[in-house]
Amino acid sequence: RLAGFNQLLEVKKEITYKNSRFDLYFKGQRGEGFIEVKGVTLEEEGKAMFPDAPTERGRKHILEMIQAVEEGYQGYIFFLIQFQGAKYFTPNEKTDPEFARALRLAKEKGVKVLAYDSLVTENSISLNKEIPVIL
Repeated sequence: RLAGFNQLLEVKKEITYKNSRFDLYFKGQRGEGFIEVKGVTLEEEGKAMFPDAPTERGRKHILEMIQAVEEGYQGYIFFLIQFQGAKYFTPNEKTDPEFARALRLAKEKGVKVLAYDSLVTENSISLNKEIPVIL
């Protein structure tokens, strides 16, 4: 479980907001918001990175998450690192500098950026621990 998300009143999957479909909508005692999950498989010298290819859709999600936060929602971009041993997460500036810029702007505008590594088996994936995010 993620810290701070254990007392939610409502959770819905694949919710449309403006022109994006965010992975999760949540409502709790401290407000409501959206979570966008990005799966991370790229590792280089201990750095977990996203994206592994340019992603216009990913940038659009980030920019619309900023709008949601500006309208009073809580917003999270959650990077699910699908391996263990990463020292930190960072956007892949070389592959998609626009995504990296959008992610830094999102953090400045109040979107929370989280990264967790995970235990992956043939049949499941479970969160392991939070990993530092360096933007």
